[in-house]
Amino acid sequence: MAKKSGGGEGRDSRGHRVEKVRVKSARGRKSSSTRWLQRQLNDPYVQRAKLEGFRSRSTFKLIEMDDRFQFLKPGMRVVDLGCAPGGWCDIAARRVQSNSDNPLVVGIDYLGMDPLPGVTVLLKDFLDDDAPQMLMDALGGHKPDIVLSDMAAPTTGHQQTDHLRTVHLFEVAALFAKENLRPGGVFLSKVFKGGTEHEMLAELKKDYQSIAHIKPPASRKESPEMYVFAKGFRGQSAQDDED
Repeated sequence: MAKKSGGGEGRDSRGHRVEKVRVKSARGRKSSSTRWLQRQLNDPYVQRAKLEGFRSRSTFKLIEMDDRFQFLKPGMRVVDLGCAPGGWCDIAARRVQSNSDNPLVVGIDYLGMDPLPGVTVLLKDFLDDDAPQMLMDALGGHKPDIVLSDMAAPTTGHQQTDHLRTVHLFEVAALFAKENLRPGGVFLSKVFKGGTEHEMLAELKKDYQSIAHIKPPASRKESPEMYVFAKGFRGQSAQDDED
């Protein structure tokens, strides 16, 4: 059961005061679940997502990163890996001005999600061998300008295992971008802090003109997640990429 705490206050993501909610423990519910529920109820980004009609709090991560780097531009083609529940697809479609007549955004996830205007969604595991070609077919054979990945493996509670599983997702996303991006394109992907990201970044620097680490405000401080923003994909010659 959740109730308002006795006069306790916090602030939402815009600095407005909000009264905190305290969750009582319940029979049969783990203390970790109670803490998660309390965190969700008091999370300013969760509250703001509901108020503004977004699908998830993670929507604000992409908004904040694009506001900073301004890489989602009208007419660009976007691939969103691990797209459910659709928060990133939603923002990408709005900012590249994708619509049903000219869909420019393709998402893929083995989890289902409600449709979005201007977004083609593939209900499929990106790790399947035929998934990359299906994505390219969905783009009509055009190379994407941007590859996004907010993929994270289901957590096991074992930090090293969770890190390695998410590193693998980062690696396969980076490989897809390397094989399919247009020259000059952008790759933005989640990765967890650990010990192997330095080696991966060294590889990315060979393929992109610049690399940046990002911890957007919407990313929880206690979370080990961060984002790698790589722009200026070197790729093949522009002549090889003519439509």
